[in-house]
Amino acid sequence: MQNNTFSTLFVGQNLIKLSSVDSTNNYLKNMASNFEPLTEGTVIMADNQFAGRGQQENIWHTEPGKNLTFSIYLCPRFLSPVNQFSLNMIISLAICNALARFLPERPQIKWPNDIYYNRKKLGGILIENSISGNQLKSSIIGIGLNVNQQIFDTQIQSKAISMNQILHHDVNKLEVLAQICRGIEQYYLNLKANKIQVIKEDYIKNLFKYQTEALFKVQGQEFRGTISDVDDNGLLNVSCLNGQIKKFSFKEIEFLD
Repeated sequence: MQNNTFSTLFVGQNLIKLSSVDSTNNYLKNMASNFEPLTEGTVIMADNQFAGRGQQENIWHTEPGKNLTFSIYLCPRFLSPVNQFSLNMIISLAICNALARFLPERPQIKWPNDIYYNRKKLGGILIENSISGNQLKSSIIGIGLNVNQQIFDTQIQSKAISMNQILHHDVNKLEVLAQICRGIEQYYLNLKANKIQVIKEDYIKNLFKYQTEALFKVQGQEFRGTISDVDDNGLLNVSCLNGQIKKFSFKEIEFLD
């Protein structure tokens, strides 16, 4: 369906709402395979995503009808695969900016792209890129946000938070989606204009635990350090107490506090 309520050029203008689907990323992936060309900026939104996925095949649990679970189709052919982490940066920043319009405090980005609020997880992102030669052919960006859910599974209750729990009232999901789509489009166009350095600086400033001494665990060993940077490949740079700087890729390091 065409959605004229979003004040965007293309992100979210082709909005498809589903009552139930295994994964919005899977659905969009199938659409991209079967419909050529698929309109860039197409958004698939589902009330119930019963097999949502997070990073490294983690499962994203969500109460049907309560939260935002959606995927966006982009074609960043202007971007080299070596710079694909910049997509993580712009999506994370766009979500933080959008949610800051609704919440009393600004959310933060827990590297690489979880959305945190007061040390609890508010949302997550899964980006699946298709690479052809030396360019990104397409990107399917899955986003899950805890919006109106009030009770979580006991295993994650202490680690998760929703907008409803913060504000103590329900939030209009389409309004949140509209703000996110506007933000993603703006950052995407900035990325297309090669403003990567400005985007990176903004991303690092919004990192959870940035320039704050924290406790980490790597291969069963705990150590204290300070997040100092994220390099162009998306590796997390941590300054140890002995002055050594160590770099970590996804899932190599665990945040303990």
